[in-house]
Amino acid sequence: MFAAIRTTLPRQFARAYSSSAGAPKNSNGLLWASLATGGVLVGGYYYTRSKEAQTADVAVTKALDPKQFKAFKLQEKERINHDTSRFRFELEPNQELGLDITSCFVVKAKLDNDEKATIRPYTPVSPQHARGFFDLVVKNYPAGKMSSHIHGLAPGDSLEIKGPIPKHPYKANEFKEIGMIAGGSGITPMLQLAQHVLSDPNDRTKLTLVFANKSEDDIILRSTFDDLARKHPDQFRVFYVVDKATAGWQGEVGYITKDMVKKYMPAADRSDVLVAACGPVPMMKLVSGPKAPDYSQGEVGGILKELGYTSQQVFKF
Repeated sequence: MFAAIRTTLPRQFARAYSSSAGAPKNSNGLLWASLATGGVLVGGYYYTRSKEAQTADVAVTKALDPKQFKAFKLQEKERINHDTSRFRFELEPNQELGLDITSCFVVKAKLDNDEKATIRPYTPVSPQHARGFFDLVVKNYPAGKMSSHIHGLAPGDSLEIKGPIPKHPYKANEFKEIGMIAGGSGITPMLQLAQHVLSDPNDRTKLTLVFANKSEDDIILRSTFDDLARKHPDQFRVFYVVDKATAGWQGEVGYITKDMVKKYMPAADRSDVLVAACGPVPMMKLVSGPKAPDYSQGEVGGILKELGYTSQQVFKF
């Protein structure tokens, strides 16, 4: 850097800069060279700071529109396991998706020869205030029209999205502890909530996650949750359940049971807790009862009802 600066100085300044200290005849040259060098550095500093200020002054906009579908371009996709991939969609550099915590959006596509478009809800896994992009993690179900459509997208293709669709209005420290029970791709709203809580130093809510899958290979985002547990051992715990275990498996085996819920979830006799559930229909029926036909919360059912949890203590994503 200094060599580059030196080559831009007049010849007499360059000679002075290379002379021994204290040589009287070159003292003025050395002074001017120092000033010139300082001017370059200071000017560069203020130029850089000015550019940073200009960037900071650009207003952050929100990409989603709750009233109409907008097309978002796929930037890249990355395979996570045998049936699940991460899809990154483009936003403007100073643009956020505009999704509140514990909310989702819906995607729309005309599939096959269907008369009507197929619409499905999804929850992104990127941080709430990520700028310039957002990420979806999608499991490709054999009979899933929309999941198959998304997996068939190539970079440059677009997906129509509308939102946000609000769900549970989360407030920091509203609950002392939140238990989460997820199955398969139902893990994405749990990750959204966990990332938000654990990134806020003022939020002391404790989180416990039970994540059920068919096999160990089906556990998506496992490294992400394990990393959160390592970084926040006093605030976040995660436990895995698989239908079929292989040799060396250390977690729970089988379907979610009443004993598992009693073991890992906050007790129903406390008023300062919430248990959230999200997963395939059979799991929801077993654990919490399904949502109502109009997609409202409906009555608490399944294991949670048997253990005495009320509608104020249960939320179905």
